Amino acid sequence: MIEIQNLSKVYRMGEHEVHALRGVTLSIEPGDFVAIMGPSGSGKSTLMQILGLLDTPTSGSYKILGREAAGLDDDELAVLRRETVGFIFQQFHLLARMSAEENVMLPLFYSGRSASEPNRAAHLLDQVGLASRKGHRPNEMSGGQQQRTAIARALVNDPSIVFADEPTGNLDSQSEIEIMAILRDLNERGITVVIVTHEEEIGRQAKRLIRMRDGVIQSDERLESVNGQREIEPDSTIDGGNRGADRVRPGLNESSRASSGTPIWMHFQQGFRTLWANKIRTALSVLGILIGVAAVVAMLALGRGAQAAIESQLSSLGSNLLVLRAGASRMGGVAQEAGSTAKLLPEDADAVLAEIDGVRMVAPSVNGRVQTDFGNKNWNTQVTATTTAFEAMKNSTPIIGRFFTDEENLKRARVAVIGATVVRELFGTANPIGEMIRVNRISFQIIGVLPEKGASGWRDQDDVIIVPLFTGMYRLLGKTYVESIDIEMKPGLDSKPIEASVIELMNLRHNIREEKTDGAFSIRNMADLQAALSQSSRTMSMLLAAIAGISLLVGGIGIMNIMLVSVTERTREIGLRKAVGAQSRDILLQFLTESLVVSAIGGSAGIVIGVSAVLILKSVTGWTMEITASSILMSFSFSATIGLVFGLYPARKASFLNPIVALRHD
Repeated sequence: MIEIQNLSKVYRMGEHEVHALRGVTLSIEPGDFVAIMGPSGSGKSTLMQILGLLDTPTSGSYKILGREAAGLDDDELAVLRRETVGFIFQQFHLLARMSAEENVMLPLFYSGRSASEPNRAAHLLDQVGLASRKGHRPNEMSGGQQQRTAIARALVNDPSIVFADEPTGNLDSQSEIEIMAILRDLNERGITVVIVTHEEEIGRQAKRLIRMRDGVIQSDERLESVNGQREIEPDSTIDGGNRGADRVRPGLNESSRASSGTPIWMHFQQGFRTLWANKIRTALSVLGILIGVAAVVAMLALGRGAQAAIESQLSSLGSNLLVLRAGASRMGGVAQEAGSTAKLLPEDADAVLAEIDGVRMVAPSVNGRVQTDFGNKNWNTQVTATTTAFEAMKNSTPIIGRFFTDEENLKRARVAVIGATVVRELFGTANPIGEMIRVNRISFQIIGVLPEKGASGWRDQDDVIIVPLFTGMYRLLGKTYVESIDIEMKPGLDSKPIEASVIELMNLRHNIREEKTDGAFSIRNMADLQAALSQSSRTMSMLLAAIAGISLLVGGIGIMNIMLVSVTERTREIGLRKAVGAQSRDILLQFLTESLVVSAIGGSAGIVIGVSAVLILKSVTGWTMEITASSILMSFSFSATIGLVFGLYPARKASFLNPIVALRHD
């Protein structure tokens, strides 16, 4: 069953070498009961750890069940260990947060048999006399009960051989008798048992007694023949079945055994259990992610709201707009007043509409500041005199009443359409339609109220009065020219050729000499302005999100620190999990799932708090804030990614731990 040839183990401590085993040669038959004795430092524990596949030799050959184990890597050893070996530790190594039944089930978890054999742990605990204690945790059991639990755990995967390292070393005399009786009973059922002890009376209960000193075998004494066991009673304590080399499950050497059969949901279940057992540490980790996600949600909502507000304000400017203005001449390098070279006329607008292909409509306009009054109230506001095309071009269809007509413009009618601010200042909550107001002491009848457009920078777009162009020019402002002409292009056209054609037409109409054409007229493309403002808004949104993302990054660093502390605190647990068959992949997945669980909980709570904060701020401050599904999805995905990325290093560190080194960790 076991054959070792010239086995050596050397530990390096700085520049010194410690030879724990020196060329040990040994064979163990199936069904034997072997005790290895020796003083401290004799190498008996090192030999036991190598035989139990927890450690690897420095040199020599080790065959177990005909398979060479000396050259296997950690994962291959883990698979062979969980399928072949049961290990009983002197310190029990039970997980404190798990019940007795859950501790016994642990090897089944990594062999993938926990779902198919859910009652096996309870059955084994019943057989070792702990049926009433299966729900108890280790700190609720005596030393003997804990060791019985460890024995049941060693048997749960049907091992062919059981190794026991000082199984009675921490027990009282009565528990010692009970544990040795269980081990003898196991051996009589065909399980090969190898124990390490320093007590002569324990060693004498085995069938074979091997004594070691200074890393070599000094004596090998046969106390009882391998086949000398007593008859098996039907009501025997332990249901071991027929064990031996022929009990190895088929397929042990197949590559299919190299992968874990543990479903991913079980790793999440283990992660939840571990995190729940460390509530304060988990809460601190969750808090870091929670604050980061909440900040990202709130900042994105604020940025998206600002962008929506800007887009709403830009829509009031119209789409596909060009604004034509008279330029300024220069004399001696000094710029003169705008319009000093040429002045725009209402007829210029008609010419642009008639002669330039691609122009959909035009609206000439003049502006000025005026004083208005109604009853005992007065207000200083902006007046814009324009044509009827302004209504469609600037999204200014009245919400109450109507816009003026071309006929009213030609007749210079004293009618006006006013903004929401003017309504509020002069009329309060009263209906202004049909009322007469005085604008610079001239009476105007209100025929419509403009839709609200909000503020744009320092300018209130609702603080305006719109009157017919000719009325404003000749009756109100006393101007014989227009200050600008808004030009709306047909959709889908390139603005550059149209701009050039308009400038050329204006120069021709106003007889601008070739040497003075530069700067005589200028055109502002509102589409470019809208694009620039929209880009600025998006940049601001990204900046706000980046600032919030920093807090999420800090939360991720917090997760990594917490997980590193967890790896250090749980080093023995990691060693135990590897000792009962966990591969590096299992340990990696366990710690990664814990990080993901923390991130998921923190991300979900952060989304709830972030959305709540946005709603509260929106109602209290009146700010424009917009929550989108994409921002919530991005925040949650980012938090999950943070958990995955920052949990990877601690998880990898845990997965690479050597099981025997981890079990010895203080």
